[in-house]
Amino acid sequence: MFSRFALPFLVVAALLGATSAQAQSADGTWLTQAGDARVKINKCGDGICGHIVWLREPYDTATGQPATDSKNPNPALARRPMIGLPLFNGMQPSGPNKWSGQIYNADDGSSYASSVTVTSSDLLRVEGCVGALCGGETWTRAGR
Repeated sequence: MFSRFALPFLVVAALLGATSAQAQSADGTWLTQAGDARVKINKCGDGICGHIVWLREPYDTATGQPATDSKNPNPALARRPMIGLPLFNGMQPSGPNKWSGQIYNADDGSSYASSVTVTSSDLLRVEGCVGALCGGETWTRAGR
């Protein structure tokens, strides 16, 4: 049986627990798991947007020119620079600290169903699916 002090204590404990479970922000710059790119994420309407802001290898080794989206099947888009390339499309809230939409993969020029989840203040889980086959990686915050 609870004493008359137990209920107020439980209410205070629940309120303290709720504040620690606050929404984490995806806003900021994130380093991909391979460390070869940095992606800037910011609010975009109700959702989030993300674009490449840094590449370990920003130049095409064959031409010496800035790297382009050369794997894109659309010839007009294949000429756009990799720096500034948008990666997310329609990323809308889909749960606590989670957004779902499409992610563009410049390695093959295709877009995939995707989700982005902030798992801690410095870790972001990025997942993509082709049909039932899904995979993902963990990005780290690249500074505050």
